[in-house]
Amino acid sequence: MDTPVWVALGAVAHTVDYVQVGPWRTRVLQAGPRDGEPLVLMAGTGGHLEAYAHNVPALAARYRVVAYDYPGHGWTTLATADLELDAYVAHLAGLLDTLGIGRAHLNGESLGGWVAVKFAAAHPARVRRLVLNTPGGTMARADVMERIRTLSQAAADDPTPARIRARLEWLMADPASVTDELVAIRRAIYARPGFARSMRHILCLQDPDVRRRNLVTDDELAAVPHGALVIWTSDDPSGPAGAGMQMAERIPGGRFELIEGAGHWPQWEQRTRFNDLVLGFLAEAELPAPRT
Repeated sequence: MDTPVWVALGAVAHTVDYVQVGPWRTRVLQAGPRDGEPLVLMAGTGGHLEAYAHNVPALAARYRVVAYDYPGHGWTTLATADLELDAYVAHLAGLLDTLGIGRAHLNGESLGGWVAVKFAAAHPARVRRLVLNTPGGTMARADVMERIRTLSQAAADDPTPARIRARLEWLMADPASVTDELVAIRRAIYARPGFARSMRHILCLQDPDVRRRNLVTDDELAAVPHGALVIWTSDDPSGPAGAGMQMAERIPGGRFELIEGAGHWPQWEQRTRFNDLVLGFLAEAELPAPRT
């Protein structure tokens, strides 16, 4: 039996608070030494901070870990207008300001990786190293966008256990990785009054025209200042490992690693391997910032 989320988190001292970031009442989990190097964990589209629950204890042994719910997501204020990448980048900058964090490592899964690259390009002085975990932002595959849109909106419109499970199982190499507890966590969020409307605004990035104007550019990848670890998996439904390899090649100091036996959530399905890769990469000396 898998370790329950809040049992895993109970292994480390942590806080869960709500902080005001502009108009967004933002749910934030923090763990680890408050004087340690900050490491921000960012989930994917329609996700929530529990996606990294099984990584927090290992990462918090070394870093000040911050995991949070985006605008429109989780238990943060719901969205009433479309959310494009500039909104997520501005919110992250405001969150770091609110928490008194000048610079941080960013560890982003899917949408989180997309936000991390955009943030690093816009605010290079505020980032240390990036871990891009099955990152989004470089592809616009119609079949994948339609699948995400269909599964996500159906789960938000009618948050039955079956629909929630179908959305989560799409993420995994092994459907058994989706526990009843994970379904219950997400179902409580998706059943919030107003969440179905918020999901429509989240899913604007699955519209081809909106997505194209938000895609990560080669110039933005080249602007990542201290290197990045790009993690892909053997069974990622969002696209082939070659997409991750190309991203790593375009980032100065970029590195690529493949995790076997995982889908879109290697941090969940292969947590020990994932934690070891992240800790090893972040422990290395930072690359010097590129000259401007």
